[in-house]
Amino acid sequence: MKSRKLLMIPGPIEFEPEVLSALGQPTTSHVAPNFIQSFGNALRMMREVWLAPTSQPFIMAGTGTLAMDMAGSNLIEKGDKVLVISTGYFGARYAELLARYGAEVTFLQSEIGDVVPLEIIEEELKIGHYKLLTFTHVDTSTAVMVDPKPIGELAQKYHVLSVLDGVCSVAGEEIRQEEWGIDVVLTASQKAIGVPPGLALMVVSEKAMNVWKNRKSPVANYYSDWTNWLPIMQAYEAGNPSYFGTPAVNLVMALEKSLEIILAEGMDARFARHQLMAKAFREAIKALGLTSIPFDDQVSAATLSAPFYPSGMKGGEFLNQVNKEGVILAGGLLPEIKGDYFRIGHMGSINRADTLATISAIEEALRKGGHPFEMGAGIKAAQQVLS
Repeated sequence: MKSRKLLMIPGPIEFEPEVLSALGQPTTSHVAPNFIQSFGNALRMMREVWLAPTSQPFIMAGTGTLAMDMAGSNLIEKGDKVLVISTGYFGARYAELLARYGAEVTFLQSEIGDVVPLEIIEEELKIGHYKLLTFTHVDTSTAVMVDPKPIGELAQKYHVLSVLDGVCSVAGEEIRQEEWGIDVVLTASQKAIGVPPGLALMVVSEKAMNVWKNRKSPVANYYSDWTNWLPIMQAYEAGNPSYFGTPAVNLVMALEKSLEIILAEGMDARFARHQLMAKAFREAIKALGLTSIPFDDQVSAATLSAPFYPSGMKGGEFLNQVNKEGVILAGGLLPEIKGDYFRIGHMGSINRADTLATISAIEEALRKGGHPFEMGAGIKAAQQVLS
């Protein structure tokens, strides 16, 4: 009897068996030839996944928050003006992080479930004389998706560095970093990249690297300082060992395997698959009589969904019942409405069977919770999309 439950939260996700096999190999030295090759391969493949062939990748032991911190600490000096465009919890977190490094932060917050209109962003860029802007591609707290392309174009138009928090989007949502002119795209390993938690990943444009090189003050975070880490990345990519801090050897080898799987699928095919699975979930949610945080499909993520509980249903009881049906979902995260909704992660190795099993578990939990709907309506709606 299968005892393991299907993990359908917005990270950690379900991982490919080959990735877990690579992770479970005997740990080798961080200067062993096979690890040097693995690290170098991972760096090169990151450029292909990010679609940023001339930019600089970084692989660090840490979380997505460390990746956010690295971008902030290396590019911000005291008094720099920063525009933070927020669609939820993680935009607010980035504003707080950047202020710690002395940035003068202007905060543009969307309505819950919506994005900040482009005309408002442009109005602020016209008058603000900003050095840098940040925005969250998919905020994990709301499932709201921001279109990165026009924001990247605005950043270029007004000569502002752009940082895309892609923790819940890289390798799931479409990102064409260099084509769209985005200077930093960062993520974490446990989301659509498909590797267990523990790696902070980012790719940095030549423009942003030059801004860092011309700083007037030292980077205020010793561990995050690219002065320490850039030589490491360059050495491993060139096939040579180097040391500043011990890399997460097994995680890097798992990353190499996962990037191979991603590129074998092809980026366009991967983007399309995530869109298809997301649409199946959205249509199923609507068929079950539920609403979601994003105002409409145009701002809905391909990597997760955030439906509201039916009126009167207790979230804890609903999630426990879904768990009994063999699927693990996540509760709400945005403080203002935390108890009103739940979250479904559908990224990485997500497939048709995972999608239908999850919807079936949700239907059963809704039925037992007394929510009126036609049993099987969600499954039918999803199958129509997937067919």
